[in-house]
Amino acid sequence: MERIGFIGLGRMGRPMAGNLVRKGFDLAVHDINPAAVRALQETGARTANGVPGITGGSDVIVTMLPSGTEVEAVLAGPDGVFAHARPGQLVMDMSTIEPRTTDRLAAEAAKRGLAFVDAPVGRLASHADRGESLFMVGGSEADFRRVLPLLQAMGTTIHHCGPVGSGIRTKLVNNLLAVASCQLNAEALALSQRFGLDLAKTLEILHGTTATNGQLKINWPNKVLAGDIAPGFTIDLAHKDLSLILAAAETETMALPMVSAAREAFADARGAGHGANDFSSIVDWFCSLTGTQKPRLR
Repeated sequence: MERIGFIGLGRMGRPMAGNLVRKGFDLAVHDINPAAVRALQETGARTANGVPGITGGSDVIVTMLPSGTEVEAVLAGPDGVFAHARPGQLVMDMSTIEPRTTDRLAAEAAKRGLAFVDAPVGRLASHADRGESLFMVGGSEADFRRVLPLLQAMGTTIHHCGPVGSGIRTKLVNNLLAVASCQLNAEALALSQRFGLDLAKTLEILHGTTATNGQLKINWPNKVLAGDIAPGFTIDLAHKDLSLILAAAETETMALPMVSAAREAFADARGAGHGANDFSSIVDWFCSLTGTQKPRLR
């Protein structure tokens, strides 16, 4: 069995690494938060002497980090993974970052004789807790097969999207719809409340037409419409992903006016102090902004 090194034990990375331990993988973990490392150690994970220790003691190195800045520092920094790697190792980055960063890191890995896979995560932190994540994977067929057992231990739905870089690009397309649709939902439900309509009846009608969408039908009834704005995926992260999408589109010389408008709305919500709330609560911010009653299902 290959030895796995996992770097990044945040809200998504920690349960993902925990699932690998529970499924019997030989796992070493590292994070700048010592408490997160101790929690995994208590479940059976090994610890290592920072990034160099993880690299030296692993065959596959997994990164799950907040942004491209951290990914570049951990992989390509002076004391990062690439500086200590040996040919034949595989790096799998599961972070949501700019595709240009993925391309650049994959090219640098290839120069050093390393395999590189991008495998960003779909679904929410609660799915990661249960080992039910969805993965969008970019990499060669051989490299995909090499990481498949890990992905199967952490999730239930795995898509090989194509060569390196196709995973993160697919993730951005997915999140474009998932996040931007929340702003449309917010405006629609706020209007329904201003009209004085019955929310349950309105939703019943919307779900029976092509107007419905996954956020409105699946996520929102369990989150903001039930009064739960505890973060599964925050407004801050939604804004970050919209920014990544616009940057990637700009690279392709492509305008995305609806995404630009949605990002401005999420930026305003962050500025009003809602950034740490669940992204479905964008409707609460919009209702507060317009003096409209917040929509709640009884």
